[in-house]
Amino acid sequence: MTLKKQLAPFYERLSLVLIGIIALGFLVISGKDVLDPLMFGFLFALLLMPVSSFFERILRVPRTISSFLSIILLVGFVGGVLYLVGSQISKLMDDWPMLQKQIAQSGNNIYDWVETTFHYDVSKQKIFLNNTEHKILSRGSEVVTTTFGAVSSLLLFYVFIMIFTFFILFYRKLLLRFVLQAFGKDNEPIVYDIVENIQGILRQYILGLVLEMIIVATVACTIFLLIGIKYAALLGIIVGLFNIIPYLGIFTALLLSVLITFATGPVSNAVWVAVGVIGIHAVDANVLLPTVVGSKVRLNALITFLGIIVGELMWGLSGMFLSIPVMAIFKIIFDRVESMKPWGYLLGGDYEFKKSAEKKMKTQ
Repeated sequence: MTLKKQLAPFYERLSLVLIGIIALGFLVISGKDVLDPLMFGFLFALLLMPVSSFFERILRVPRTISSFLSIILLVGFVGGVLYLVGSQISKLMDDWPMLQKQIAQSGNNIYDWVETTFHYDVSKQKIFLNNTEHKILSRGSEVVTTTFGAVSSLLLFYVFIMIFTFFILFYRKLLLRFVLQAFGKDNEPIVYDIVENIQGILRQYILGLVLEMIIVATVACTIFLLIGIKYAALLGIIVGLFNIIPYLGIFTALLLSVLITFATGPVSNAVWVAVGVIGIHAVDANVLLPTVVGSKVRLNALITFLGIIVGELMWGLSGMFLSIPVMAIFKIIFDRVESMKPWGYLLGGDYEFKKSAEKKMKTQ
């Protein structure tokens, strides 16, 4: 006599899944200070792993030195980008008196427009702005303290990222053996497949983002130079940097570019800059992004946008950036675990349907 395995009712299983998701979300939010730099360290370690392996194989150096040299190269690249941005900002600050004059003139034009359109007296507008300015200046010490604390926390955050990157590079084989032992010998082929796909796809994603950022920044600088924008290089770099933030980065780049152009030139230049940024984003989203950043893991737009929102709510700006790599990892795992394949299909959707349809057409 054989006994059939009794499955729990659907509502009971659903309740357990929801409780698990809530508990996991609580732990992720509570552990942000540790998990956030750890995730960035994991991504950077995946990116630097071929470099570290090259140093070990070709130069015959110990893993400690190869990991350290890889991190030095990463810090040098990031430092070069920061230096480039800082040099452009310093040029902007050299023209600060001229900018103040331009902003004051633009402010007077806005005063006149508000008075003409809404019949709100200019003197009342200035009184309102002066009261607001007084309130801000009265809290100047608090603002300075908060800013200093934010900068200190940011520097400490970067230090933790580099430390985690070093240790993950150094102990990468130990971590792989731990994962293999945790899931048992019977699951070794699946685990190897998941690990290899995660390494390859996330490395391709990060390198694609960097290449996309360079291309977008170059195109933006060229367009702004043709328009005749004074700080074309700075605005191009801003557009390229913020472009790596999915969906919401374009709006931030558009706002900053228009404001700086409006403060340093005629209104027509600001309009052309806005048109140029929107055009660059349209080409990037439809041509450049699928070609350069596209990978074997395809996430549909709805899930991607929801993931970005949830990531921002949980971890802020870093959560927005990490949301896509994390969802890509989940999709790789879901696609290779039989009971989780429906969730993998949900993350990808029509991409999997199109692939299967193309395969059927080829076999016919």
